[in-house]
Amino acid sequence: MAPDLPQYTVPSLTPKEGAQVAAILQTRLDSLNDLALTLKHIHWNVVGPHFIAVHEMLDPQVDAVRLMVDAIAERIATLGGAPIGTPGALVKNRTWDDYSLGRASTAEHLGALDKVYVGVITAHRQAATDTEELDDVTNDLLVGHLHELELFHWFVRAHLESAGGALSTAGSQTEKSAARAAKAS
Repeated sequence: MAPDLPQYTVPSLTPKEGAQVAAILQTRLDSLNDLALTLKHIHWNVVGPHFIAVHEMLDPQVDAVRLMVDAIAERIATLGGAPIGTPGALVKNRTWDDYSLGRASTAEHLGALDKVYVGVITAHRQAATDTEELDDVTNDLLVGHLHELELFHWFVRAHLESAGGALSTAGSQTEKSAARAAKAS
């Protein structure tokens, strides 16, 4: 289904291009809203060794992701679109499963979060590629977000990496398998 054309958009884009960029951004808005909620869920449900380190590591990530959400929503509005941030729309539109762990150890949550970040970053990179020729400002916004998202992913992976550089979640395809692999190491 083609997105509705906005009544206006930014100079140098056509309404069709503005709608296309806004549609790309809406997928990122959904993903980042989900990520912020998932990070907070982990923050509340992480237990065991290194609890406080992981618990306190996550709040700044939540705050930064919420700022990304706001920037994306405002860019959609700037493009003449209407950002949709309701829970029902997020659940209806998402292409990924809900986060699969409840109360679990730091290792398990970090293993699962590794997979969450892989999915978010991969899709964000694709969105940056998809906007590269369409809109420099949106592309720059997404690339800036990637810098922070990849940094946060590194923070998570640093807990999962051995001194020799092996990642305990290597080869895991799901959150649950990554959680099991991280717990076993």
